[in-house]
Amino acid sequence: MAVKARALRSRRTQVTRPVKKRVQKQAVKPDLVESALAAFAHEVRTPLTGILAVSDLLATSELGERERRWVDTIKAGAEHLSGLATLFVDAARLGAAGLQIRQDLFDLRALSRHVGDSLAGRAAAKGLGAVVTISPRLPAYVIGDVVRLRAALENLIDNAVKFTEQGTVSLKVTSAAAGKHDAAVSFAVTDSGIGLSLAEIRRLFRPFSQANVSIAARFGGAGLGLSSVRQIARAMGGDVAVTQRARGGTVFTMTVKLPRAQPQPATSAARRIQGVDNRPLRLLSVEDNPFGRVVLNSILTELGHSAEFIGRGEAAPERLRDNEFDAVLMDMVLPGISGLDTIRLIRALDAPGSTVPIIGLSGRDQDEAAARQAGANSFLLKPVSPRALATALLEVSRRPSAST
Repeated sequence: MAVKARALRSRRTQVTRPVKKRVQKQAVKPDLVESALAAFAHEVRTPLTGILAVSDLLATSELGERERRWVDTIKAGAEHLSGLATLFVDAARLGAAGLQIRQDLFDLRALSRHVGDSLAGRAAAKGLGAVVTISPRLPAYVIGDVVRLRAALENLIDNAVKFTEQGTVSLKVTSAAAGKHDAAVSFAVTDSGIGLSLAEIRRLFRPFSQANVSIAARFGGAGLGLSSVRQIARAMGGDVAVTQRARGGTVFTMTVKLPRAQPQPATSAARRIQGVDNRPLRLLSVEDNPFGRVVLNSILTELGHSAEFIGRGEAAPERLRDNEFDAVLMDMVLPGISGLDTIRLIRALDAPGSTVPIIGLSGRDQDEAAARQAGANSFLLKPVSPRALATALLEVSRRPSAST
């Protein structure tokens, strides 16, 4: 009986003993992270778009040599920040299927010179030497994602300068043939800084990871960029390699494969920017940001066009029913309904409102496919340059005017 009583007490104790609940941490969904970073990038790019646009407009003005250097410095800084915003969004996609690399024509030699100027400026500000070597064999025009390529190179330069306290930082750009139509381009960024051990190099390319905690505390940084730099390089047919220098310091070499291309005639776009061969257009711009409106209006005025601005997509169909416009500039991120939904509403109107050319604008390149599917005729990635906008509007001006 005693044994049975002890057994019953034991079972009762087990039944009445409070059960500890396991608290599981809820993992943040990757799509939520990407959406948050995309929203952050949009907010950052909005003022940067204006800075870059005004810089482009100033560059076409009659400036002295000193003032032109100031404009170039402002533009280089804004482009770097815009590239950093791109890296933040790309970092959120590391677990996704991959980047959507754009295929745009750009001047590789000009890009290399701009990146070299950026390195020289940052090095001089810190009292460091700078050496920039650009191979004369470098192709002039290539096809690729110039926005991400510049963002990756700016990140490598930023790290080289940041981790170098004395000595020299250098950039060497070379190329070699990669088949009949492609060029294998190499960007080597060398510093005389603190250097890295082999163990630290292995940790470098992990997302949000620093090679060394004490170094991170000393020099700062989120450990974000290098993982995105490698992702960009691999998406463009290359990679990133890290080697130690015998006399101290590190060499980061980024390689990409780019199709060679022939330059497009610049006469039409140049004439448009200069106001030659120009049919003034009346545009409807759906843009909610006041700063963005001022900048866009300045560019359009320089190009000889006029615009009416509205801040919400819901108002666009009514404006198009009551007025005749030559084209619509449609921002993708709006309060209320989105730019995509606004495009669909416009395409559902009766003619002529339903046939108005629509140019989508966004800081996210993945919006292009959706914008075109919704009914946009063309798409421009922010920050939009005056030349890119002029080229897009040139196609609109070739259409018969609404009054004829």
